[in-house]
Amino acid sequence: MNRFLIATAVLALTAGGALAEEIKLGISLGFTGPLESMAPPMANAAELAMKEVTDSGKLLDGSTVTAVRADNTCADAAASVAAVERLVTSERVNGIVGGMCSGETIASLERVGVPNGMVMIAPSATSPALSTIEDKGFFFRTSPSDARQGEVMADIITDRGLKSVAVSYTNNDYGKGLADSFVSAFQAKGGSITMNAAHDDGKADYSAEVAALAAAGGEALVVAGYVDQGGSGIVRGALDSGAFDTFVFTDGMVTQALVDKFGTELEHSFGQNPSAEGEGRDAFIALAREAGFEGSDAFAAESYDAAALIMLAMQAAGSSDPRVYKDKVMEVANAPGEKINPGELARGLELLAAGQDIDYVGASAVELVGGGESAGTYREVDYKGGVLNVVATR
Repeated sequence: MNRFLIATAVLALTAGGALAEEIKLGISLGFTGPLESMAPPMANAAELAMKEVTDSGKLLDGSTVTAVRADNTCADAAASVAAVERLVTSERVNGIVGGMCSGETIASLERVGVPNGMVMIAPSATSPALSTIEDKGFFFRTSPSDARQGEVMADIITDRGLKSVAVSYTNNDYGKGLADSFVSAFQAKGGSITMNAAHDDGKADYSAEVAALAAAGGEALVVAGYVDQGGSGIVRGALDSGAFDTFVFTDGMVTQALVDKFGTELEHSFGQNPSAEGEGRDAFIALAREAGFEGSDAFAAESYDAAALIMLAMQAAGSSDPRVYKDKVMEVANAPGEKINPGELARGLELLAAGQDIDYVGASAVELVGGGESAGTYREVDYKGGVLNVVATR
């Protein structure tokens, strides 16, 4: 009898151990390229969620989660496809946090993600084109579409009393999509666009572009670009030539790196980027600081949430197979269910294991709509005193 009990216990332990896995999650970000200053805190945030879940021991009977980073360069579609292909075919990841920029995300999703049945949750790819892409249910994003950002930016500029602006946008899917959205919304409010022109990244001199924008005029210059690339080049040229002293910045520019570059030269400037308020964001920022990075950096919160959603969906589905758990992402992200904030992932995993519902609020007030994208809130910022100040939430 005793031998039978011992054998039963051994079998139970063996069965339980067999269920635990070494799960890998890819992190596909532009660690080099036009947004390289944004990538480290985004990656750190995703890895923070993975560590929280692994330390809890509550995911799929004690499975561990390991991050695998891949540099998609943010700007080079071919490089992004190669990076994501390596994650899928060589590293055999179970899900991907990424991409980062819209164009490379579209390319890697269409050419690698969807054909291989891989879940991708992008924390910062915001092109409206991603709202209607044929993703077969494998793609989600924790950042809102730029269709929404364009409307928010038009509201902010109008509320500040500006009637006419020029627009300079980076010459890619992100820049054009955002510029088109903004121009339409601003003109609908009675605003005037003096010029709407693309700029190419990677140039040493933007004097020709700035001269054309200056000739067109406007009370401010909207810069829909990248802080580590042409966006800052346009700003530098406009400041040095005296063409503009007021800039309106989109999410690709609203970072500490912009303040480090220009400081008090941005006294009259403002902008917006996706963000949220409340207990979830506060909890995440505290966790991030304890882990040694700044959680308020652009898209860090959205990166934590992307990783968390993948792991919570796995638990809800009882499987780490992306073809299975993709159908649970929307379920764990939205009501009904007990609200789960950063630092509470273990509680979320426990509830799901018990067959109960959760409503993952996370660090960015997650609410997925449509085909799986964030409804989105934005913070309005300015740069008075040479620092980045949060003015309001919209």
